[in-house]
Amino acid sequence: MLRFAIVFLIVALIAAAMGFGGIAGEAAYFAKILFFVFIVLFVVSLVMGNRGRIDV
Repeated sequence: MLRFAIVFLIVALIAAAMGFGGIAGEAAYFAKILFFVFIVLFVVSLVMGNRGRIDV
C-alpha cells in the first residue's frame, strides 16, 4: 500500500510540473490518504503482532 502512495505522489509531481493542477491535486490527495492508511495499518500490526508472544 505504501507503494501506491509513492506512485500517486510521483504522478502528482509530474502532473504539477506539466501544469495539470487539478490532476496533481487529486493524485496528491490520494497519496496522502493511502499514506495515512498505511501508517494506521502498520501501527495496528505492530500492536497485534506483539500480543501473542508471552514468554514465561
